[in-house]
Amino acid sequence: LRDNRIELVRASWHELSISVSDVSLSDEGQYTCSLFTMPVKTSKAFLTVLGVPEKPQITGFTSPVMEGERMQLTCKTSGSKPAADIRWFKNDKEVKDVKYLKEEDANRKTFTVSSTLDFLADRSDDGAVVSCRVDHESLNSTPQIAMQVLEIHYTPLVKIISSNSWPEEGQSIILTCESKGKPVPEPVLWTKDGGELPDPERMVVNGRVLSISFLNKTDNGTYRCEAKNPIGRNSTEYVLIVHDVFNTLLPTTVIPSLTTATVTTNVALTASTTTSATATSIRDPNALAGQTGPDHALIGGIVAVVVFVTLCSIILLGRYLARHKGTYLTNEAKGAEDAPDADTAIINAEGSQVNAEEKKEYFI
Repeated sequence: LRDNRIELVRASWHELSISVSDVSLSDEGQYTCSLFTMPVKTSKAFLTVLGVPEKPQITGFTSPVMEGERMQLTCKTSGSKPAADIRWFKNDKEVKDVKYLKEEDANRKTFTVSSTLDFLADRSDDGAVVSCRVDHESLNSTPQIAMQVLEIHYTPLVKIISSNSWPEEGQSIILTCESKGKPVPEPVLWTKDGGELPDPERMVVNGRVLSISFLNKTDNGTYRCEAKNPIGRNSTEYVLIVHDVFNTLLPTTVIPSLTTATVTTNVALTASTTTSATATSIRDPNALAGQTGPDHALIGGIVAVVVFVTLCSIILLGRYLARHKGTYLTNEAKGAEDAPDADTAIINAEGSQVNAEEKKEYFI
């Protein structure tokens, strides 16, 4: 061996060692060590040289890419021996559906390997990191990696968020129009029922926020938020329904008056009539919305009032009869009914007891 890269390390009767620096593919082959004895003795060994793959490169990306366009990214590395392995990753998640191609280099010893990633651009891919990783036994478990950050342009995505899920008359509401797109959308446009906002004094637009104060029934309608950028435009709608305050406040103000009402004998008829009339127009505040069942609490209240009025009437009638004592004639006064005057009645009365004491019975 006559090469400046080959150096004699150790020489003795028992051992001969050499070292080769700056190894190249040409150093691959069979090496022979001979011992000049009679006869000559030899030993052979085959040296295999690995081809280290070059740093990979990603091609085929043009920025920016429109949403829906097809993207073809190619990762390529050469000089590997044996052929290197290429793997694709998107945000650290491996992509399996790729094309793999291996070609032999001009020296017929190393290989050029390429892999193609083919997919449709989506807005979810914007900002994603696509990496190409090359694995080879010569890299000592330290793969070579090439990365590409994707930039996807797409039309705005619009959504309206309401600050009040049950708006009532006199209250205020804030509608926020969230728009996300690339490039960033221009200031949004607010409309009501296909036209401009009818009351600029109460309907104030600040950027993407629409504020409506002192709500009333005229504010009912469909509010549209529209956003656009150089790629396109998009919009969404929100239907505003202003609810009547009376329907929600009436049960809480009328029911207590029914439970604390005092019924007297002078207004017993009026109280019972008013209770019945009110009962037909009052809803149970604890009842579910849209439920059409009997109001048991209200029926119980009416029954209690009727029973109370009946008891009061019986008591008053008893007291009236007790104070007005009823009298009737006994057998001793029979025959006096047809007398023209009191004297004749006494003479005609059975028993002819002029001074007899009148018999009376009392009902208590």
